[in-house]
Order: sequence, then structure tokens, then C-alpha cells
Amino acid sequence: MKKLFYKFCYIIYLNGKKYIRTREVEYFKKSTTIHDGAIIGDTANIYNCRDKTDIRIGNKTIIRGELVTFGHGGKISIGDFSFVGERTKIWSARKIEIGNRVLIAHNVNIHDQNSHPLDSNLRHLDQMHILEKGFQLENDLKEKEIIIKDDVWIGFNATILKGVTIGKGAIVGACTIVTEDIPDYAVVVGNPARIIKYTT
Repeated sequence: MKKLFYKFCYIIYLNGKKYIRTREVEYFKKSTTIHDGAIIGDTANIYNCRDKTDIRIGNKTIIRGELVTFGHGGKISIGDFSFVGERTKIWSARKIEIGNRVLIAHNVNIHDQNSHPLDSNLRHLDQMHILEKGFQLENDLKEKEIIIKDDVWIGFNATILKGVTIGKGAIVGACTIVTEDIPDYAVVVGNPARIIKYTT
């Protein structure tokens, strides 16, 4: 990997492909723990409402999607050599732990909470608070942590909902909705996800 400095951008060539690290990377580092070997793509967004250690991005990991923590809580950790595709949204109010060598395609949603209160009146108040002041510092969104172990592959348009563990080496097919734990090396498809086979 070689680096060139040109017009306020780092141009990084990795396996023959060009990635741009703009000045925004340094901005993200003010609120996020980013390994120097990580690549933050030009389509990435990171919104960390809390301590910079609440979002951690590992070595040689490429982020092209969106990482968000909520005002009242949330932690996101992504290991080494992982990939988060464009328009993927990883939103945490409790804890989302993603291992090493995890491939997450584009348009994937990973949420460890309900996003808003279930009660309609509280939901309206929450929405107004977000629009006018940002995330609330106290909220009950029924959070449950998500664990995605090493070597998982999550296909495009998949959704991973709160409280699940995805086992090592598992494959989540495109457009799959995951609401329950997935064993190691299982291949799952559908809504809700069902196991169709195992790999090694």
C-alpha cells in the first residue's frame, strides 16, 4: 500500500484500487477511535454522540457506510480486515460487536434497538427532540446487543435486528431478515432467516 498527498487528500492504492481519505478522516478521528491502517471511504458517515472509544474501527478495515451511536448509549466495534458497504447503516444504543474479516455488503441495516419508543406519544416527543436538539440523553428503546463473529459475510439488503449473535463464518443471504441467533458456518436466507446449509 502506498500513500500520496495531493490537494488535501490522501490517495491510497490498495490491491490496485484507489481509495480517497479526505480531511474528514481527521475530523472523524476527533470522535472515533480509528486505526491508522483503516480506510474511511468518501461515502462514509460517522455520528458518535459519546466518548470516542465508543466507536472503534480496526486495521485495514474499510468503511463506506454509516455508523451511529445514540445520545443515551451505544458502542460499535469493528475488527481488522472488515468491510462495510455503501448505504449500510449500523446504529447502536447498546452494543454492536463486529469481528475480523467480516464482509458487510451495501444497503445492510444492523440495529440493536427499536430506533424510537413504541408508545405513540413518546415516539412523537422523541422525534421532536431529535429534530430540535438531537438524540435524547435518556431513552428506552428496548436495546439488546448484537454480536457478529469473525469471517461472517452479510449480503446486500439484509437486516440484522437486536439481540442476535451471528456465528463464525456464517453467511447471511441477500435480503434476509435476521431475528434469531445463527450458528457457526450456517448459510441463512429468507424472512425470517432459515438455515439452508453449512459451509466450512
